[in-house]
Amino acid sequence: MVKHLHLLLAALVAVSFIARVLAAQVKPELLQRPILKIAPHALASLLLISGIVLVFQGSWLAGSFGWIVAKVLALPVFIGLGMVAIRQSGQQRWLAFSGAMLVLFYIAGVAVHKQAFFFL
Repeated sequence: MVKHLHLLLAALVAVSFIARVLAAQVKPELLQRPILKIAPHALASLLLISGIVLVFQGSWLAGSFGWIVAKVLALPVFIGLGMVAIRQSGQQRWLAFSGAMLVLFYIAGVAVHKQAFFFL
């Protein structure tokens, strides 16, 4: 159950991020609405909490947990690139957006394969 909640929240965070970047490009004043300022943080917090619950529920800290560390280290990179993508404009926005999406795909790949270097 927690795994499905975590997957749903991950999808919502990804869709929310893409929508916010598009809103920043097309109609930036939308991002000033209270719901659009609070909801992404609430979703991300719930995603993080569900991830922590999964780690302890699955006893993943007892075995090889390098993949969890990789996800945790990639998370601030995603957040930083996401902030740049939403706050900047032009080429900087789209470079940061592309980087954030690559990091998001990396985090998803690590989650699926349970390996930090799954792509090798």
